[in-house]
Amino acid sequence: MEERGTLKKKRGTVRIIFRFLIQNPLALLGTVVILISIFASLLVPFLPIPNPLAQNLPNRLKPPSADHILGTDNFGRDVLARVIWGGRISLLVGIISVVIGSLIGVTMGIVAGYFAKLVDSIIMRITDIVLSFPALLLALAICAALGSSLGNVIIAISIVTVPRFCRLVRGSTLSVKEADFVEAARALGQGSGKIIVFHILPNVLSPILVLATLWIPAAIITEASLSFLGLGIMPPTPTWGNIISEGKSYLENAPWISLFSGFVIVLVVMAFNFVGDAVRDALDPRLKGEREVGRG
Repeated sequence: MEERGTLKKKRGTVRIIFRFLIQNPLALLGTVVILISIFASLLVPFLPIPNPLAQNLPNRLKPPSADHILGTDNFGRDVLARVIWGGRISLLVGIISVVIGSLIGVTMGIVAGYFAKLVDSIIMRITDIVLSFPALLLALAICAALGSSLGNVIIAISIVTVPRFCRLVRGSTLSVKEADFVEAARALGQGSGKIIVFHILPNVLSPILVLATLWIPAAIITEASLSFLGLGIMPPTPTWGNIISEGKSYLENAPWISLFSGFVIVLVVMAFNFVGDAVRDALDPRLKGEREVGRG
């Protein structure tokens, strides 16, 4: 019965978000851009584009043309191929780091909010320490300590992400655990684990979804910043950040190397922000009430 109720609530939330996205032109455009980016990243090995690592020095610094739609870079590599392959890495880092960070942060937040007292104090002090550092600066320090690699960039961004979810979920849990339905579950003899999974978690899911949609673009920008500064994924593996970094020396003669990669970052980040704003508005209880009053 509880599992059925939880599943029904999740389906209702998804339905509300989907309806709101359809009714919001910017959010719908953002969804289309995100889906195209994800599908292009997944299908890039099968697309008819050149090898992004293949050098062709006689063709170096060629402007956009029919043969190379976005031109070539300083090693004669096709910029379009590198941007698409770079999206595969940048999106992977952004999404996976937020997923890992949210899983850890949500777990810590629920534990801190539900059990409170000493556990809450320890977790929140750790969270406060991490939050005392600017996100990019902390990610830079972690990558400098661990080294430049895909795995280390994901670890760094995940660590930066954890406290944001932890604080959010802890506050929501403190509110939900005092609700009547949670007290009723305790009176029926349900254990803490069951209460957390079937009563607390479904009721803090909405703010988690909103924060995730807003932190994925932040993670993408952080990865691009790390790669641009030489502490992220190193060349020749393409990412949007290191493509911009490689092209910065040729801005006067070959601006297309950095320009198109930067444009894609802006486009994808704006798309995630549009969708995140729509999800927030769809799940905001006050706006829900206003919409229901309007319908009435």
